[in-house]
Amino acid sequence: MSNEQELREKFWKHLKSDRTVFLGVTGGDHGHAQPMTAVVEDEDCERGVIWFFTSTDVDLAQKTGTGREAMMHFASKGHDVWACVHGTLTPDNDRAVIERLWNPFIAAWYKDGKDDPKLRLMRFDAAHAQIWLNENSVFAGLKMLLGADPKKEYKDKVAEVSL
Repeated sequence: MSNEQELREKFWKHLKSDRTVFLGVTGGDHGHAQPMTAVVEDEDCERGVIWFFTSTDVDLAQKTGTGREAMMHFASKGHDVWACVHGTLTPDNDRAVIERLWNPFIAAWYKDGKDDPKLRLMRFDAAHAQIWLNENSVFAGLKMLLGADPKKEYKDKVAEVSL
């Protein structure tokens, strides 16, 4: 398995389970990135698609307009995987996708459920990322004490990845 493929697989695995990211639009009056819950289905990993539910009155949705370049930052819960992902964020209130992704946690945010006028489904099309594996552990420390070069060990733990 190539380093890039391994990093890509670990990224998607951790994102699907941990789900919390910082998401923001880039360029011009971009505001700040904000914490969001990512929703990823198995087939989305192959296409590089990440879904977010938000509200039309949230600045991120307003700044996105009909679509903007965006950046997402992710750190897995155990800090095993870190990523900075670039892509395009667009509103996409596809009713079939909303139906498929809807769950009680999402429903809690919308007074009128799937028909709430403020509901905004956002589609993030990931283009590329830099992904890091964090192997800062006792084992890694022992290897260093035994003479392993940490720079050489680290080079296989980071890569630019096409998503």
